[in-house]
Amino acid sequence: MDWFSNLTPILQTLIATIFTWSVTAIGALFVIFFKEINKKLLDSMLGFSAGVMIAASFWSLLSPAIDISHSLGQIAWLMPAIGFLSGGLSVICADKFLDKMLLKRSEKSLSIHDSKRRSMLLVTAITLHNIPEGMAIGVAFGSVALNIPGATLLSAILLAVGIGLQNFPEGAAVSLPLRREGYSRKKSFFYGQASALVEPIAGLIGVVAVITMRSILPFLLAFAAGAMICVVVAELVPESTRTNKGKATVGFIIGFLVMMILDVALG
Repeated sequence: MDWFSNLTPILQTLIATIFTWSVTAIGALFVIFFKEINKKLLDSMLGFSAGVMIAASFWSLLSPAIDISHSLGQIAWLMPAIGFLSGGLSVICADKFLDKMLLKRSEKSLSIHDSKRRSMLLVTAITLHNIPEGMAIGVAFGSVALNIPGATLLSAILLAVGIGLQNFPEGAAVSLPLRREGYSRKKSFFYGQASALVEPIAGLIGVVAVITMRSILPFLLAFAAGAMICVVVAELVPESTRTNKGKATVGFIIGFLVMMILDVALG
């Protein structure tokens, strides 16, 4: 832990986002050995990740954004509100754009060719969702470097772990459908892990932006919070509770409590 804490926030972010990408790759690797993955385990992991991300969105991102905005002499709620709204709308707009593309493809025909195109759009959808997640990790580590109230190294690490856990089923969710569409195991794995390659890039952008542009830090923190909450509400919660509501709910509660306790106790 000491060696990690002595690294620059850029290196910390890079290591953390490489971890989240590697977990995606492990999930995608399941296509080599299995046709399906235990649904109960995946739903529990998704629930836990959703709890971690919701708690982190408030205690590690949104609440500090309000405090910093106030300390900068700004209207305390204005920039965080704009950032939160912008983050959520960015995810919603990306989803709607992809939904329209999928609808147009499916209306043309139901051929195997279009089915493969829909699978590739799934890869694009997962990739877009990974951008705000990577940025959130970068913002979290950048906030620790700036000694932002409520930002701790352990909470930033736990946020990366939570995002990594929910990346595991995402990797499988991309690679397994591609395999069923006729792609080779190798190609299915390649596209599955590639969907998370944007996270290190987005993470580096986030940490550099936080360090170099403190005046817009409230906006960046709130943007990451809004994007993450939107991903949780639109994707993680519906997916995890579809067939295993109880296990997903327990996972959510545990994830939320763990993140809350760490943020409050160590913040």
